[in-house]
Amino acid sequence: MESTIIKSRNFNASFGSNHVVKNVNIDIPRNHVVAVMGPSGCGKTTYLRCINRMHELIPGATCRGMMTINEEDIYTMHPIFVRLKIGMVFQRPNPFPNLSIYDNVIAGYKLNGIKLARAEKDRIVEHSLTRVALWNEVKDSLMKKGAFLSGGQQQRLCIARAVAMEPEVLLFDEPTSALDPISTSTVEDLFHELKANYTLIIVTHNMQQAARVSDKTAFFYMGELVEYELTKDIFTNPRDSRTQNYITGRFS
Repeated sequence: MESTIIKSRNFNASFGSNHVVKNVNIDIPRNHVVAVMGPSGCGKTTYLRCINRMHELIPGATCRGMMTINEEDIYTMHPIFVRLKIGMVFQRPNPFPNLSIYDNVIAGYKLNGIKLARAEKDRIVEHSLTRVALWNEVKDSLMKKGAFLSGGQQQRLCIARAVAMEPEVLLFDEPTSALDPISTSTVEDLFHELKANYTLIIVTHNMQQAARVSDKTAFFYMGELVEYELTKDIFTNPRDSRTQNYITGRFS
């Protein structure tokens, strides 16, 4: 029996009068990779940002309905606590340019005023970089700036920064769209390994990527969740004609 970690019920999000996410009901199972796909402007990134309350940082943004993690209402929790449980990795690699690789990994602790002994920092840095298959590549360069790394390495560093806080859920907003094919493949391989310890929710425009990396896929269209099934079923036997049209390229 699958255990649900994130649950939405009649969830809506708006920017002013622009209703972007409409009555979404979805259960995200623990330790799964869930892809969220759909055409530009369909609400998928807004929905993702609502999960860790990034949406509300935009002036005029509102939401209603229910969103929970482990049956606890995300919108009654302190936002900082939410973001400790639910990490996020963005479209373009964004390591802090003035910080070393080492300090990038533990940046979340510093930003949240959490003091750690040096030995504990060392442990977290090695553990987090090992989790994202980056430790062997950078262990002799930890004091170099994060910008010294290649694009793919920078994105894995950003994932390590998120992993370092020991979240339960990792959100990815088109995490490989700025990467070359080899770096993309490395990050995709990483997704399969990370789901042993985390739940991954990945917004992607790339249908092939959704098919490769996810266990379940949600298809959004014009703010609505049209279909949410096992990925193999979405791609081989979609139930809704809009899903069929999207995956066969009849609209994008």
